[in-house]
Amino acid sequence: MSEQNRTQERRRDRTTVLATFALLAMAATWGSTFILIKDLLDRIPTLDFLAVRFLIAGLVMVAVAPKALARLSPTARRRAVVLGALYGAAQILQTAGLAHTPASVSGFVTGLYVVATPLLAAVLLRTRLTAFTWTAVVLAAVGLGVLTLDGFSIGYGEAITLVSAVMYALHIVALGAWASAEEALGLSILQLLVIAVICLVATAPNGLVLPDRTGDWISILYMALIAGAAALIGQTWAQAHIAPTRAAIVMSMEPVFAAAFAVAFGGESLTWRLLLGGSLVLTAMLVVEAGPRRPIEGEVQHLAV
Repeated sequence: MSEQNRTQERRRDRTTVLATFALLAMAATWGSTFILIKDLLDRIPTLDFLAVRFLIAGLVMVAVAPKALARLSPTARRRAVVLGALYGAAQILQTAGLAHTPASVSGFVTGLYVVATPLLAAVLLRTRLTAFTWTAVVLAAVGLGVLTLDGFSIGYGEAITLVSAVMYALHIVALGAWASAEEALGLSILQLLVIAVICLVATAPNGLVLPDRTGDWISILYMALIAGAAALIGQTWAQAHIAPTRAAIVMSMEPVFAAAFAVAFGGESLTWRLLLGGSLVLTAMLVVEAGPRRPIEGEVQHLAV
């Protein structure tokens, strides 16, 4: 291997490590919102909260980087609309399912995107995964079960929540197939706007309910700008460099971070289930990062529209 090739490989390795940390930071940020959302939803309907959150995120990012949207190609704009529609519909289905199933079961079923992602990647991207990666997928799924489940039954709520998990997985796969580092900002902004429109349409029959407390607005701004805009930009950029299955396994750390924040700031107890489930999910991430990867698995494959 020439010196130039070695330099390029080292640069790719550094970028991959940085992208993994970006996804971890995103998962930690999302995990930090669970306590805030639990308190906020006592006063604001879920869909109204989502609509306000993503609308603020989209409009602020348009104001900050107005040229990012203009630089998007027509193809990238179409892709962003599809990505935003997938994510927005998944949010609504997950919310509807939560009304008919316990939160713990909803969290586990939603987390099954970590299983759906490699299956969809295999079908849509013709991705071949190593035994190490499948081991990590199983470990992550079992860890999510230990962390969240307290009884399980199949009903209407679980069924539509499973559909939302598949849609989240489709979003991860499509984002990995379509994202480019150069268009990450514009792609993220348009996604945010599409998600906001979908949630606003869903709230239309009953009208939009706005917060009436300063503390609620501060929470929404944090979730809109940090856990919304910044997190989605980080995910979009990271998935331009990391294959979808690896991204899904790293992102499955979200409930682990959520549990950690709940213990640290929410007054919840540190249980054996939290320790065991969190350890399994963490092990899954370490396995997929440390294990050998075939070249075809390591590449981020791209699809035409």
